[in-house]
Amino acid sequence: MTRDPRFDVLFEPVQIGPVTARNRFFQVPHCCGMGHLMPQSDAAMRSMKAEGGWAVVCTEQCSFSPLGEAAPYPETKLWDQDDVIRMRHWTDTVKAHGALAGTELINNGSALSNLYSREIPLGPSASPATYTYDPVQARAMDLDDIREFRRSHRDAVLRAVDAGFDLIYVYCAHDIALPMDFLSPRRNRRTDAYGGSFENRVRLLREVLEDTVETVNGSVAVGLRFATDELLGSDGITWEDEGCKVIELLADLPDLWDVNVSDWIHDSASSRFTSEGHQEPYIAFVKGMVKKPVVCVGRYTSPETMLSLITRGVADFVGCARPSIADPFIPRKIEEGRLDDIRECIGCNICVTGQHLKTPMRCTQNPTVGEEWRRGWHPEEIDPRGSDSSVLVVGAGPAGLECALALGRRGYRVGLAEATRELGGRVSDECTLPGLSEWARVRDYRTYQIEKLHEVVEVFRESEMTAETVLEAGYRHVAIATGSRWRKDGIGRWHTAAPVPGSDAPHVLTPNDIFAGTVPASPVVVFDDDHFYMGASLVEKLAGDGLEVILVTPAAVAAAWAEEALEQHGIQSNLVKIGVRIVTGHNLTRIDAGGVQVAGVYGEGERSIECASVVMVTSRLPNDALYYALKDAPDRLADAGIQSVSRIGDAVGPGLIAAAVWSGHRFARELDAPPPGDVPFKRELVFV
Repeated sequence: MTRDPRFDVLFEPVQIGPVTARNRFFQVPHCCGMGHLMPQSDAAMRSMKAEGGWAVVCTEQCSFSPLGEAAPYPETKLWDQDDVIRMRHWTDTVKAHGALAGTELINNGSALSNLYSREIPLGPSASPATYTYDPVQARAMDLDDIREFRRSHRDAVLRAVDAGFDLIYVYCAHDIALPMDFLSPRRNRRTDAYGGSFENRVRLLREVLEDTVETVNGSVAVGLRFATDELLGSDGITWEDEGCKVIELLADLPDLWDVNVSDWIHDSASSRFTSEGHQEPYIAFVKGMVKKPVVCVGRYTSPETMLSLITRGVADFVGCARPSIADPFIPRKIEEGRLDDIRECIGCNICVTGQHLKTPMRCTQNPTVGEEWRRGWHPEEIDPRGSDSSVLVVGAGPAGLECALALGRRGYRVGLAEATRELGGRVSDECTLPGLSEWARVRDYRTYQIEKLHEVVEVFRESEMTAETVLEAGYRHVAIATGSRWRKDGIGRWHTAAPVPGSDAPHVLTPNDIFAGTVPASPVVVFDDDHFYMGASLVEKLAGDGLEVILVTPAAVAAAWAEEALEQHGIQSNLVKIGVRIVTGHNLTRIDAGGVQVAGVYGEGERSIECASVVMVTSRLPNDALYYALKDAPDRLADAGIQSVSRIGDAVGPGLIAAAVWSGHRFARELDAPPPGDVPFKRELVFV
């Protein structure tokens, strides 16, 4: 197959100062939870994008001095010559596939606390750390500090050139960079030449940009990453006012403009709250004000939208972070005319949680991300089958679908048995919740790809398997992907030893009941001891259905863990807007016929809440009865020629959809492989 000529414009080379990008696909800087702690893993992940056709591949934010570092987040460092040597491996790995290598130099200013270096953070004015609640304050920089900052930035630029980067960013975005601290009237309370008027507040940004251009002296390209709007109205920078003024003032200085909105929660907003291209109203004006190429983001997943972005003159590059994680081979698939093979990002922000948790990022759509180096997994290549064995996969949820797909691509004969008519399992339920419709892509991508493997993968719908039918099916290996079910008894994080009294009453329901069509009586209490999206999403659904809903949670906020995915604030704000009563910091202690008893987790005592029904969102139980029925009959397994029975996904341990997909993929990769050692992957170790 060859590409549709309509997409030819996406493969035109673009000049960025002294360097040329081979096409218009641009992986903008994004964090990954690996950074300087796992540099080989980071490099392998980025190089996969270069192999997949991205013309520019950038690091995450790159700290260049102990005076402004991101610990405990493991961001890339370029502090001294030792880092230069380490980063040469990064640039060599990326450039080996023909991509330009970019880096984003940063001093986090008053945003972070320098927990590793223990240096006092820097800022335009004395200010508490703004990104966290660390009991740390930045000190106000004097003129000597500003001169020293400019000197250290120039030195870092030279190190970046030495390390082999083709593009070096000056960073003024996301409300976490020192030049943006100076630009922001919220952060800058100075009265000298670097404060007060717009001309004074933009001075440091202009000077650092001029320093960078002068230092590279045309040897590499210089980019400016700038947030045109903070989405704070008159309380912050707006594109109509100072955002536009910055563009006008600095238009000709950088070789590239990378424009977005601030802060990160808005720039990387999930699909629950934003649609593809959501940033365009705030950045579309830039292209008309500058003569240099422009890159922007907006979670562009569709080739048609990418094409429109360029042909409408909004930007010169299609900027991507999350879509390039979900499918590192988007450019190559467009070039080869394989649009239906693109794994489109679902905007769930599970990748973001890896950064917040300081661990290698995960992806719901791409189970190989973060495993490129340590396990040798490639997103588009998989070893052929290791034997003539056949595999029965029981359950067509996210784990079963991924398992059957990967096994089929290896060449195994696969049977995929699903008890219901519809494939997708929990994905098919959860994508019906408010704001989660794009999650259906997890199901739709895999079912379409499985259809193309019909010669080796046979799908059996409405086929509820028992131990007897599995034994009679004639497969050599069995993967149990039967998922999980929500508990009704309230056992979870707060109730660990005994069920909640009254939880066996008929008016007590679970999410499974709601998905099955049961309508709870109003008013309804949703007890959320899960703390991610499910409880709040059900509340929003039930409120949308016209019910009076009260959310009760032991946590201090609604959907507490959603903070890791940049969603908590938006979730709770939505619930407030639709009039949901939110009772935080309270545990459910008893369920009665006409209400519930709750107790404050901080010692506030018990009180009653009237309600007609209760939905328990606490924890889940694996649906593992079939697994144990088979495991407990070893002689019958041997007689049937079954060599192994395994559990995958939620049938082993209920968790994220991303974890279920990964589990199914891992099973498929490791079937017939030599047994792993005590540590089933390579580790990055430091030796002195």
